[in-house]
Amino acid sequence: MANSNAVGTRYPDSFGNYVIAVTSAPVGLGSTGNAVAVIPAIGTSYIVRRITVSQANGTVAAANVTILTSSDGALANAVSNATVLANVTGTTKYQDLNLTANTATTIYSGSLFLCVNTAAAANNTVEVHVYGDVVSL
Repeated sequence: MANSNAVGTRYPDSFGNYVIAVTSAPVGLGSTGNAVAVIPAIGTSYIVRRITVSQANGTVAAANVTILTSSDGALANAVSNATVLANVTGTTKYQDLNLTANTATTIYSGSLFLCVNTAAAANNTVEVHVYGDVVSL
């Protein structure tokens, strides 16, 4: 019988809405591109429940971003819809991205990619956190 107080029960595959992927450093939104940042995920397979953009060092309200499973910009591989970061106007503001309809029924694997569709000011950066369930480590 498993002990509910054991450290093993606290691994990401033992409970939901864990940070399953995060940018390794603040990401600049000053130029457009299909793979402006790689967002490495933990686990070999996972379910995406929420994507949050935060920690902006200035306003990025004009930026439009999408999270993809490929680095080629193919919208067929979108995890989130293209979203204008209208609420991210400083370090204390955040915005959750709207997930695609397909995301609700898909188990993903591998890294995710940040696609910047419309740039913000050249020196503005953000962090991206992906929350969800780890299916297998």
